Amino acid sequence: MTVDEALTLARTLGVERGDAQTLLGHLAGQGRAWLVTHGDADVAGAEQALHRLAAGEPLAHLTGWQPFHGLQLQVTPATLIPRPDTETLVDWALTLLAGRPGTPRVVDLGTGSGAIALAIKAACPQAALTAVDLSADALAVAQANGARLGLPVDWRHGRWFAPLAAERFDLVVSNPPYIAGDDPHLPALRHEPLGALTPGGDGLADLRTLIDAAPQHLLPGGWLLMEHGWDQAEPVARALSARGFTEVTLRRDLAGRPRASGGRWPG
Repeated sequence: MTVDEALTLARTLGVERGDAQTLLGHLAGQGRAWLVTHGDADVAGAEQALHRLAAGEPLAHLTGWQPFHGLQLQVTPATLIPRPDTETLVDWALTLLAGRPGTPRVVDLGTGSGAIALAIKAACPQAALTAVDLSADALAVAQANGARLGLPVDWRHGRWFAPLAAERFDLVVSNPPYIAGDDPHLPALRHEPLGALTPGGDGLADLRTLIDAAPQHLLPGGWLLMEHGWDQAEPVARALSARGFTEVTLRRDLAGRPRASGGRWPG
């Protein structure tokens, strides 16, 4: 199938032109400019890949890559695909780290592809990054991303704070599972690991776990920052305040919706 034929098929299937061009460029090993000038060039595997994309398989899984905060990250079905809204959490973390002297210690819990940890390390190289994930397969992807990018991170296998013993940090960040178990959007996310998307119930269980345990791993004045659903800001803020966190606040995502909440541990 040629480039022009593939783009025609994409339009018929309802695939966005930009996504189709990204997929075709990946298959051909070329950039978009090449596609424009080589409409009659054959692209092996284009028809099957476009049908998979039209059926709901994520573009990032078909190409194996996802951009995040200026980095190109490898992703697989073992990892959550990093979303642009999560960059809100990274930017907030970097703002807090800008005021920390020396070598601030940061831990990313539920690291997945390593997106948050690696983005922070890339922008704040003086920080000492640790990252934890329960999935050995996801952790292997994160480790590979870190090695390829030349960004040193201390990778740990385990659930939340379990692999950290009595270690303490200046900053704890996490994008935990927070989608409610009965959310109607979950079927559309079937290609991503269910355990990275939802803890079941009202979606707040893992957020509450992090809030309860974080003070034992925060240095005086340290911060806990967490991503959550747009409708979870109020219960998360209440839980942070009830646990003793101060300066409880939130950040909004690209669409202006409440996306991340955090608080400072007074020590």
